[in-house]
Amino acid sequence: MNLILLSPEDIENHRLARVRDPRRLAHLREVHRARPGDTLTLGIAGGALGRGELLTLDDHEATFDVSALDQPAPPALPVHLVLALPRPRMLARSLEHVTALGVKQITLLNTRRVEKSYWQSPELDDEKIHRHLVLGLEQARDTRLPEVTLAKGFRPFVEDRLPGLLEGRRGLVAHPGMPDDCPRGLDEPALLLVGPEGGFIPWEVERLLEAGCQGIHLGPRILRVETAVTALLARLF
Repeated sequence: MNLILLSPEDIENHRLARVRDPRRLAHLREVHRARPGDTLTLGIAGGALGRGELLTLDDHEATFDVSALDQPAPPALPVHLVLALPRPRMLARSLEHVTALGVKQITLLNTRRVEKSYWQSPELDDEKIHRHLVLGLEQARDTRLPEVTLAKGFRPFVEDRLPGLLEGRRGLVAHPGMPDDCPRGLDEPALLLVGPEGGFIPWEVERLLEAGCQGIHLGPRILRVETAVTALLARLF
């Protein structure tokens, strides 16, 4: 945890924050080995970050002076990530990784090769998703939570939502065998679509290309989804 992320509910009178949840308290004691008087990196969800003094710490509560938090969050990546819903364990890691990299808009998409059981996973509960997003923010010292939406039908997504998402964005479909290398150093907003393990089926690729997306690849190696997404974002931005 490189950042103690505070929720707006933790803040009192714009100067004092109270932390009571067991996870953050345990991290303060066991990882930071923090003591009253220590100065730590703090951030307010959706707001500023900076350095703040730990005033008190016990088994039930920590209090901080947050009056000096005046730094902006790091800039977001100009990308909307559309990710075919991965298996639950990979979903958790992927959400943390892309959040740490600065992605602020994420759509989880159903495709032919996405197992139906994945949509019943507890990992899709709002609380679980929020937890993984927070872990990504804490890792990267960021305060702005991504927005995560679900698209449980591929055809409705392509026909109803994709045209609007492509307005003002460059659409990129990452899929093995596509004709173009992944571009580097984009200076324009992008919509990046990444398929599941095994990739999109040909019909899905055709629909995405017909909608105006460009097919790109990362070379001859076949990568796991979480690795591919990280590599794509690193190349693109």
